[in-house]
Amino acid sequence: MTHTATASSAKWRLKQPSIIPGFGLTLGFSLAYLSLIILVPIAGLFWRSAGLGWSGFFSVLLDERTLRALYVSFGTAFIAALVNVVFGTILAWVLTRYDFVGRRLLDAMVDLPFALPTAVAGIALAALYAPQGWIGSFFMPFRIAFTPLGIVIALIFIGLPFVVRTVQPVMEEIDREVEEAAATLGASRFQTVSRVILPGLFPAILTGFALAFARAVGEYGSVIFIAGNIPYVSEIAPLLIVIRLEEFNYAGATAIATIMLLIAFAMLLVINLIQAWSRRRYGNA
Repeated sequence: MTHTATASSAKWRLKQPSIIPGFGLTLGFSLAYLSLIILVPIAGLFWRSAGLGWSGFFSVLLDERTLRALYVSFGTAFIAALVNVVFGTILAWVLTRYDFVGRRLLDAMVDLPFALPTAVAGIALAALYAPQGWIGSFFMPFRIAFTPLGIVIALIFIGLPFVVRTVQPVMEEIDREVEEAAATLGASRFQTVSRVILPGLFPAILTGFALAFARAVGEYGSVIFIAGNIPYVSEIAPLLIVIRLEEFNYAGATAIATIMLLIAFAMLLVINLIQAWSRRRYGNA
C-alpha cells in the first residue's frame, strides 16, 4: 500500500526539483514579464474594441474595405511564406551540404533583411520593381510594383531569413550516413529526399513557415512603398489601422487590430497542431 502511494505521488509530481536554485523567483519573473509585455497590451486591445459593442464590431468586420484589406494582408503573407518555404529550404540545403567560394558571404547575406530597416527595404524594392526600375522595366507592360504582386515580393524579402535560419541547424544535424545507407539500399535520390530527409525536416519547415507568415502579416514599412496603397486593391490591414487612427477612429482601429489578432492566432494554432502531429509521426527532429 505504501509502495502504491509513493508511486502515485511520484506520478503526479510535476517536475523533479532542479539542482540549480531559484525556480520560484525565475518563474515569477517570467510570468510578470510575459504579462506586462504581451498579455496586458492584448487585454487592453480587446477592452478598447469591446467599446464598440457586438453590432459595431461586426459592422467594422463586414465593411468591404476592411475585408479587402484583410484579404490582401493574409493572402499575400500566405503566398510569400509558401514561396519562402520552398526556396528557403533549398538555400539552407546549399549552405549546409556544399562548400564553394563565397559560401560565407552568401550565408551572411541571408541575415541582411534582419538588419536592414524596413523603410529602406521598401524604397529599394520600389525603385527596382517600378515601371522605370532596373527589373520592372523588363516586365512592361506587366506591372509588379504598386500591385499585390509587389507586396508578395516585399514579404518574400523580409521573410526568407526566418525559414533559412530555422531549417539550417536541423539540416546540419542530419547524419549523411543515413542518406548513404538509403542509397545503398537502392533508394533513388527522390526517394531519399522525400522519405528520409524531408520527414525529419518537416517540423522545422513548419516552424519557419509560421515565423515567416507571422512576420509578413504585420509588416508595414517595406510594404507601403511598393504596394501603391490603393483601397480595395493593394491596401494592407496595418495601413488601414493607421488611417483609422489618423481619422481619430480609435475604436475602429482597435477593432481591425483585434480581427487581425484573432485570425493570426487561429492560423498559428492550426500550424502548431500540425507541428505536434508531425513530431508524433516522425519523432523529434
